[in-house]
Amino acid sequence: MAVLTFAAVDIGSYNVIMEVFEISKKQGMKSLDYVEQRIDLGRDTYTKGRISNARVQELCTVLNDFKRIMKEYQVADYRVCATSALREAENVEIILGKIQLITGMRVEVLSNSEQRFLGYKSIACTEADFPKIIARGTAVLDIGGGSLQISLFDKDMLITTQNIRLGNLRIRQRLRDLESSTLHYETLVEEFIRNEIISFKKIHLKDRKIENVILLGDDIPNVLVNHVGEQRVIRKEQFMELYQRIISHSPIELAMMLNIPLENAALLLPTVIIYRRFMDEFGADTIWAPGTQLTDGMAYDYAEKMKLIKSTHHFDNDIVMAAKNIGKRYGVSKPHMQSVAKIALAIFDGTKKLHGLGQRERLLLECAVYLHDCGKYVSLIDTAECNYQIIMATEIIGLSAMEREIIAQIVRFNTLKMESYDSLSKTSDLGLSEYLTVNKLAAILRISNAMDRSHLQKIEQIQVSVRENKMLIHLVTNRDYTLEQGLLGEKLDFFEDVFGIRPILKVKRS
Repeated sequence: MAVLTFAAVDIGSYNVIMEVFEISKKQGMKSLDYVEQRIDLGRDTYTKGRISNARVQELCTVLNDFKRIMKEYQVADYRVCATSALREAENVEIILGKIQLITGMRVEVLSNSEQRFLGYKSIACTEADFPKIIARGTAVLDIGGGSLQISLFDKDMLITTQNIRLGNLRIRQRLRDLESSTLHYETLVEEFIRNEIISFKKIHLKDRKIENVILLGDDIPNVLVNHVGEQRVIRKEQFMELYQRIISHSPIELAMMLNIPLENAALLLPTVIIYRRFMDEFGADTIWAPGTQLTDGMAYDYAEKMKLIKSTHHFDNDIVMAAKNIGKRYGVSKPHMQSVAKIALAIFDGTKKLHGLGQRERLLLECAVYLHDCGKYVSLIDTAECNYQIIMATEIIGLSAMEREIIAQIVRFNTLKMESYDSLSKTSDLGLSEYLTVNKLAAILRISNAMDRSHLQKIEQIQVSVRENKMLIHLVTNRDYTLEQGLLGEKLDFFEDVFGIRPILKVKRS
């Protein structure tokens, strides 16, 4: 297929956007059309906790209009994603059912980590120098209606990422009744967000040097572009000029000055205050506003999966790095984790015919390895349950809620007896397919962890092969391997139950 037409639909907190793209290996991605419709879904969610039927009907009307536009462009495929306004609504399941019934569209509610991950991909799709930019200390500030995501990159790797419920619409709704009682609304906002910013700085910044700040969001990047031109890169002094201009005018005046809708102008003030406060803490001079949308990231992600585009940045490494940094936070042994990861991935790669899993499951296994000892930070007795609770309560960038639960269950059943599907399904959202994946990956993690039981990294080389109903693991060790071999029995029993084949160890001293 030479050229493919793809439509990306983003159901956000205060608008619904559709962008139609033309994608090809030769030309890359090209935007053909961009349509935006204002719907204040977030106002309902952040004040009432649920979205009204009137708003849902309005949303369905817009989506049906989008379907007609897709037909005109002869769209080959599309994806509809919703973010925090639907994600946090109490009646989200009812809403999704109504949308599918009225429009025929299946809406994918993104977890926060999936949403922000697509945000990073939106940058990469428009800027070939993205790996070079994040080679030096870089902070990505991605603000939406419901929350703010702060991600720190260095040496082309994700160092840490944190979500804070400081979205511009959420702040606006929370402080609406107080706005008329003060002459300095910006001071009110600063006091409201102060504690979260200080907490983030204490935990994550410390002595880290941030040279670049990348701003993502629905309005401010485009306002910056109009202010300084198409280069999209400005100095902090230029940003402060715009900041002073915004805080000194009312929303009505801003709407007229900047030629934007009044509703968008009302959200500019909390947005620029959040950006300014973080930039003061970062001390960065260079600010970049790429002006990308979630729809760009959705199209880029689709093009990657269809093998029409090859990324210069390895995004899967960011997911693994996020898991490593979570493990580091809980004091896990880095040499042990690296040793177990080497063993587990060698077993996974050598047994593809047995498990039938793909690269995504391999990624989940690698994340599970780096997180399997976090629970010891809380308890040395009840480690498995502590592991589970830590992982379920911790966001891992780029993973869905289901994928995070798969990892949590893999780690939990690394040491606990595996529950039956009927038993586990009473307390878990896992389907049968996910349950079987947990079994397979937990079996691999069990023997991999046991093969470094002493935490002395005795294995120098490992080779795994499956031939004629025999699974051979050839090891070259640098010291006596009696302890590990003696304690492997129970782990091998479970592996045999899951895969129907028993691993045979062949150990050779170097």
